[in-house]
Amino acid sequence: MLDATLPADELARAASMFKLLGDPTRARLLFALLEAGELCVCDLAAATGVQEVTVSQSLRMLRASAVVTGRRQGRLVFYRLADAHVRMLLDLTREHIAHDQAAGIASAQAIR
Repeated sequence: MLDATLPADELARAASMFKLLGDPTRARLLFALLEAGELCVCDLAAATGVQEVTVSQSLRMLRASAVVTGRRQGRLVFYRLADAHVRMLLDLTREHIAHDQAAGIASAQAIR
């Protein structure tokens, strides 16, 4: 039998990444960064409707996991997605959701 699973340590890291991205607030922040490119905490809070303290706490987790990175400009820190892999993961997630929605609509129309 073929064992196509990842080693236990890589599985744990993959699960941790999905858990990190599975929080709606963090996902909202990531998609805002995907669209805007780079935002400070106050702009992220305004764009997402999330309190600044919550944005800061979420960004701390995302930064520690190397999902976002920051650039200091004076007193402000501007955050952006860490790399193309994160952008690709978010883009693929959006495409998958759109595909699921389209398939659901087509299925509902076929039932009628």
